[in-house]
Amino acid sequence: MIDSILEALRTEVANVAPLAVLFGALAYVTKRDALVVAIKRARPEIATNLVLLLVNALVVVPLIAVPILTGHSLLPRAGVLVSFWEEMPAAVSIIAAIALMEFAAYWRHRLEHVPMLWPVHATHHADEAMNWLSVRRKHPLGEALALLIDNLLVILLGLPFWAIGVGLLLRSWWGYFIHADVPWTLGISGKVFISPAAHRLHHIRDEELMGSNYGNMLTLWDKVFGTYVDPAPFVNCETGIAEGTRDALGELARPFEARYWRKPEAEPAEQPTG
Repeated sequence: MIDSILEALRTEVANVAPLAVLFGALAYVTKRDALVVAIKRARPEIATNLVLLLVNALVVVPLIAVPILTGHSLLPRAGVLVSFWEEMPAAVSIIAAIALMEFAAYWRHRLEHVPMLWPVHATHHADEAMNWLSVRRKHPLGEALALLIDNLLVILLGLPFWAIGVGLLLRSWWGYFIHADVPWTLGISGKVFISPAAHRLHHIRDEELMGSNYGNMLTLWDKVFGTYVDPAPFVNCETGIAEGTRDALGELARPFEARYWRKPEAEPAEQPTG
């Protein structure tokens, strides 16, 4: 048990350490004199994000991701579909894997904004000082839901596991990028790829505008289903939720609070006058 925990920790550190160097350099280049102030403001959020990252890495990933991605025989995969993708060029398989995972993630993400699932997803939106680690600010229930839904479709459709792995890696890297505190719309490329500015708009402290730009890597499905909003007018918008941000323990407890599940009291009927 201890060996498994230590191995999970080593893997997570090995994954995150290079990204810390990359995004640390990016923060220095883009902020310069304002960097110290930005770090002080984001420090409590970063601490929360790191704790949630470790909880998910030690609990959720071994229980959900590893069985899904390694238990090939446990999942029904039609031979004709597997054979079809084996005949496809590598680039086509990778693009298809990303597009299909984005499709599944898009609808999973939209569902997380309905009242029933919002108490779980609210943890991810609570970050008021967004930074590249905000992508890992997920309640374990939200992490499990994403791992189950985002990857299941491509597995059932028979795509090669190597292509799924490449798609997972690219989408993971892009997820860190779009949560970085940079006001980039990516210009023309931002018409195809979700930019940091576009995703920051999704985290805006505005419940109506929050229902936009659900994609992780591609703008495709937001445009198909009418939820894409140009982020240019909202660059550097304030982020967070009305309920406010919390430390890690508070975020872990958030979905279980009675106030999320209590039916709103009906307003008293207006008394007739005269």
